[in-house]
Amino acid sequence: MSFMSPWLLLGALGIALPILAHLLNRYQVKRTDWAAMQFLNRTVRVRSRQLRLRDLLLLALRCLALILVVLAIARPSISKPESALASGLGERRAGVIIALDASYSMQHSDGTRTRFERAIEKVEAIAGTIRRGDPVCLVLLAGEHRVVAHNTAFDPEGFGELLSRQRQTAESLDLDSVPKRLKELADGMEAPQKEVHIVTDLQEQDWRQPSLWLRDSFEDLARSASVFVVPIEGEPENLAITELELVSGVLRKGTVARYRATVRNAGLTVARDVRVSGLVNSISVDVKTIPSIAPGTSETVSLFIPFRDPGPVRITAELGEDALLVDNLRRAVVVIRDRVSVLCVDGSPGGGDSSGGLIAAALHARGNARGQDDLEVQTVSWIDLPSQDLKNFDVVIIADVPDITVEQARAFEEYVRAGKGLIWFAGDYVKADVWNERSALEKTPLLPAVIGETMGTSDAMGVGCPLDPTISDHPVCRPLLSLPEDLLSETRFHRLLRVKPSATSLKVLSLAGSDTPVLLEHAMGRGHVFMFTTSAGPAWNNMAVTPVFPMLLQQMVTYLTAREFETPRLVGDSLSLSYVDQPDATDAVFDTPSGDTFRVPVREYRNQYVAVLETAREAGFYLARVSLQAAGLPVAVNVDTRESTVKCLSIPDAARSLDGTGVRVIRSESDLLAGIEETRTTRSLWFALILAGLAFLVVEGLLAEWLFKRAPGPKEDV
Repeated sequence: MSFMSPWLLLGALGIALPILAHLLNRYQVKRTDWAAMQFLNRTVRVRSRQLRLRDLLLLALRCLALILVVLAIARPSISKPESALASGLGERRAGVIIALDASYSMQHSDGTRTRFERAIEKVEAIAGTIRRGDPVCLVLLAGEHRVVAHNTAFDPEGFGELLSRQRQTAESLDLDSVPKRLKELADGMEAPQKEVHIVTDLQEQDWRQPSLWLRDSFEDLARSASVFVVPIEGEPENLAITELELVSGVLRKGTVARYRATVRNAGLTVARDVRVSGLVNSISVDVKTIPSIAPGTSETVSLFIPFRDPGPVRITAELGEDALLVDNLRRAVVVIRDRVSVLCVDGSPGGGDSSGGLIAAALHARGNARGQDDLEVQTVSWIDLPSQDLKNFDVVIIADVPDITVEQARAFEEYVRAGKGLIWFAGDYVKADVWNERSALEKTPLLPAVIGETMGTSDAMGVGCPLDPTISDHPVCRPLLSLPEDLLSETRFHRLLRVKPSATSLKVLSLAGSDTPVLLEHAMGRGHVFMFTTSAGPAWNNMAVTPVFPMLLQQMVTYLTAREFETPRLVGDSLSLSYVDQPDATDAVFDTPSGDTFRVPVREYRNQYVAVLETAREAGFYLARVSLQAAGLPVAVNVDTRESTVKCLSIPDAARSLDGTGVRVIRSESDLLAGIEETRTTRSLWFALILAGLAFLVVEGLLAEWLFKRAPGPKEDV
């Protein structure tokens, strides 16, 4: 026999109370001798034996009743009772934890019902085996597991209503944290026997080869409760848009940008004539068709997005309908500007080949018929830098500038932290020691690397070294990916600065055959700094006369003039809204795609004011507002497409994967009911004991009443 609350057995010491009262009562008699007493001694001795027998009987009944009540309160149970009497007296009670997979793969439909709807039916079957009053937990499994019923006394009607309100989420499943969370719930549940039912679609990518750590976690859970995995089977076919990226173009009014949409076929058959639409603010502007996508592969398609008006623009790539709709859309947000202002600070001598002139020509080399009224490039000598107001410019380009003052260094640091962009070029006139000193004035250096000496990169024939053809997928490099390798290799570098990148920097471009960086980047506050280790002019390279230079510069300006809310988020990420100055309102407001509104307090963080919505639970366009009355800024939130591979692991394979962990994989509903019947062997005796204790108290009371009525009273004198 085991007890759920064994420490309550200390209450059995209360049995001493009636015994103590009985013993004390014996010594309360005051003895008084008188002469006539000797004639009654014989009668008293006979009656005293009867009284002692009656008192001991009543005392035993009271003590037994007290012991039974204490035992009942301690909640005893018997595992696998061998006698029919114990089995008949005990109740089959169990604490049940139902873990329902609510990740977005459960939205996959077979044409009639989704996996989630079929999972609800499985949960209802499990609920049919639970006795009224048993403790129940219902937890929805996803990226963040949410307990919607915690140790609730089971009520069939109330549980059914609660279950009907549950919906699948747009999150992916974090399987690694599932057994730990369920064990916490099981350990906190008071029940003679515990069961855990995991109702899931058994995605093959998660369950086929569980890690050793995950197996140990399931084994640990199985020591606390009987664990059942209840599979929901489904078809594997699914298409998903996994990426939507800006490849080329400038984000200004009256221009057209090229976006790349990537479509993955996560199914087992060839997908044909896949239609992909590009939408601007929910209006279709371009449609492309992919002839075929082989199973397990991805194909890309270019969507050309025109921008007619300034302001925030919602961009969406959309597939036609299939069995899983939530991953058929990929979203992005961009801010279209009327114009962009660039300040180029030139430290090289004047002339047609000056760095400033080449940079301005590269920025204007766009070949559209609209003219250049949306891009203003102002070139000044570095001597005139103190007279410039940086707030009037979106991007500053520093080319071959010998040095800057401490005040200018602090001004650039504030400029970048406020969300603006800085591009730095090396050159013959750069004083490395001064730049290193000025860059290190703050905790985060202004430049992404410490400058060293100049080094040559030409071979013995004087031919410069080309760029590494393995181009990174950094946003500024995406236009270069469309260049053929022979055209890319025409860009040659003869000299570079030897640099030591900081821990926060990112290498964007490197030389072929080495790890020597050509372009570095790092973030500072809300802005970014790019650093070329080569010059913008022809002294150190021929970059300015190749397609690489204008493509890079234009894309860098586009990247630097973007805002932080333009970066797409994933479901489960936090959303932030940053302020340059302290706002008037104490709360920011976030509107969800479904129309809910959340107020979020504005806090000071690292010399900035930010409001953070901890978790985005929906896919779609959120709206972030600095106050309830202010205009909103859209934020794109997409699903994590790792969940889009919806193929289910077969039941035999799942059983093999979990073999040895103590977890049982259920094959059918009849197997589920049989498994529950087999494991629920523990009988709870508390109800029988409480009834017995109350019965003994009643019997004791009736017996005492009867005995005292039978006792003869004192005889009257005649």
